[in-house]
Amino acid sequence: MRQDPFGRSGGQGEGYGQAPRRRGFGLGNLRWLILLGFVAYGGCYYFSNRTEDPYTGETVLIDGSIGPEEERAMGLQAYQEILAQERPLDPADPSSQQVRAIAQRLIDKVPEVTAELAAEHGMQAPEHWRQFEWDVNVIPSEQANAFCLPGGKMAVYTGLMPVAQTQDALAVVMGHEIAHALLRHGAQRMSQQKLAQIGQMAGAASGMDPQQQQMVMAAMGYGYLLPYARTHETQADEVGLMLAAAACYDPNEAIGLWERMGASSGGEAPPEFASTHPNPGTRIQTLQALMPKALEYRQKFCRQ
Repeated sequence: MRQDPFGRSGGQGEGYGQAPRRRGFGLGNLRWLILLGFVAYGGCYYFSNRTEDPYTGETVLIDGSIGPEEERAMGLQAYQEILAQERPLDPADPSSQQVRAIAQRLIDKVPEVTAELAAEHGMQAPEHWRQFEWDVNVIPSEQANAFCLPGGKMAVYTGLMPVAQTQDALAVVMGHEIAHALLRHGAQRMSQQKLAQIGQMAGAASGMDPQQQQMVMAAMGYGYLLPYARTHETQADEVGLMLAAAACYDPNEAIGLWERMGASSGGEAPPEFASTHPNPGTRIQTLQALMPKALEYRQKFCRQ
C-alpha cells in the first residue's frame, strides 16, 4: 500500500492522485426543495384565489372552491347545533319580537345598501344573499353577543340587551353581524386557515422541530391572521353602520354602545395586537370617522 506523504494511506478516503468522490444529494437539500415546493404552492394558492370585494374595494382571499351554497350549508349545520344546545326564547316573547322586528328592517335595506357600497367602487354588488333563508332567534345567556352565520341564520344573546340599552344600538350590533355574512367573511377565514395549513406543512417538511414550528405559526398569527381578523371587524362595522342608518336607526348610538362594551369588559380584554377584534377605543375612532357617511345613508335611504 502506497503511503501518502501527508499521512493518508492510499485505499482509504480519497486516494492519492484519484478524482474526489462525489457527495450525495443530501437530506438537507431535499428538505429545501420540499420547502420551496410548499412556498410555491402557497404563493400560487394565494394569488390565484384573490378577488376584489365590491363592498370595500379591498383585495381579499376567497378559495374558489368555497361557493356560497357550501357556505350556507355549513352555516345551517352550525346554527342547528347551536340551537340544539342553547334553547332559544319563544317567538312570542317580547324580546324575540323586538329583535325580529329590528332584523327585518335591516334585511329590507340590504339591496339598497349593498348596491350603493358597490357603486362607490365602480362595481356591481354580488347577490349571493338573495339565497339566504333568514332566521332570527334570541338565546337566553349572560353573553353580550350576537352572530349571523352564512345563509342568514342569526341569534342575539339576551346579555347584549342591557349593554345595548336602545333599539338603535342593538340595530348597530345586528347590522354588524349581518355584514359579516354579506362580506363572506366565513369563506375568507376558511381560505386563510388553508393558507396557514400550507405553512404548517412547509415547516414540518423543512425539518423544523415543534418549537420552531410553533414560533413560525405564532409569527404568522400575529403578523397576518389576527390583523386580517381585525380588518374583518372594521369592515363589518362600516357596512353594519350603513345598514342601521339606512333602516332609520340612529348611527350615533354606536359610540355609546362601544363605550359601554368597553366598560363591561372590565379591562380584561387582551391587547389589540393579540386579539381578533379592535379594542373599543379604536372602534369608536373608526365609527366617529364613518359618522358623516352614515348620516348621508340615513338621509338617502330612511323612509318612514
